[in-house]
Amino acid sequence: MKAYIIRRLFQAIAVCLAISMISFFLLFLNSDPALLLLPPEAEIEDIEIFKKSMGLDRPVLIQYLSFLKKVLLHGDFGNSFVSKIPALDLVIERIPATLKLSLLAVLLANALAIPMGMISAVKRYTLADNLITFLALVGQAMPLYWFGIMLIIIFGVFLGWLPISGSDSFVHMIMPSITLGAWLLPVNMRLVRSGMLDVLNQDYIRTARAKGLFEKTVMIKHAFKNAMIPMVTVTGMQLSLLLGGAVVTETVFAWPGLGRLAVESIRMGDYPVVQAIVVFFALCVVIGNLLADILTAFIDPRIRLE
Repeated sequence: MKAYIIRRLFQAIAVCLAISMISFFLLFLNSDPALLLLPPEAEIEDIEIFKKSMGLDRPVLIQYLSFLKKVLLHGDFGNSFVSKIPALDLVIERIPATLKLSLLAVLLANALAIPMGMISAVKRYTLADNLITFLALVGQAMPLYWFGIMLIIIFGVFLGWLPISGSDSFVHMIMPSITLGAWLLPVNMRLVRSGMLDVLNQDYIRTARAKGLFEKTVMIKHAFKNAMIPMVTVTGMQLSLLLGGAVVTETVFAWPGLGRLAVESIRMGDYPVVQAIVVFFALCVVIGNLLADILTAFIDPRIRLE
């Protein structure tokens, strides 16, 4: 286990370096931050002076190596081009808002996905199974931004029950978390269903039933635990989906998290902030996958990560 974790940590560093390099070069290929930050009437001399002051006049490779040196040695992603404060400080400031939204979305999604998946598996090919499968299909096909806008129109504008933006209280989290959770719900529900169907055909389930155990005991005590193994593994991988979905959700609901900060920074050409967000997202995905693997090994002792 220890050797596996150490190896995965080295892999995480390599992945983050590769992602930072790719994103760095793609940002510079996409646009010139000087043209985005300076007013349209800026003279060529002003643009050149601005680039020199920001170090943007050097070759892109030299800029990346300088950026990498600062990050590895000092954890310094540079100062924001717009606010002039450290980019890492801006990212850290927005992390709690995104975490609150993501955790609530996961809780809502799993609170519905687990019972729906179990019902769908136990009542296979019945009306309940067909209805749940249809809802999962609609959920997977539904664009995230469209669902968020529909919630705003119905519950925020027409009914006036919920605020359409902001983050002042728990009420402001309801629609964004439902939107983000609805994105995970269909996948998790299908995972629970397939896991339960696989487990219900195992010999130990038939043995438990032959002993005369109540069906509820068989489902919860014997089937449920093993059926959760695929879901635990995929939940770690879904962290990348959550972060990607947060970009859309936070933009639609004006939620002050990392997703909205990423969109604003890309639009304004604030490359240091974008780089800090990209590296943070990459770390979250890699660490999430690692934790999912370790948790899976604890749930099922037959799994040996080495």
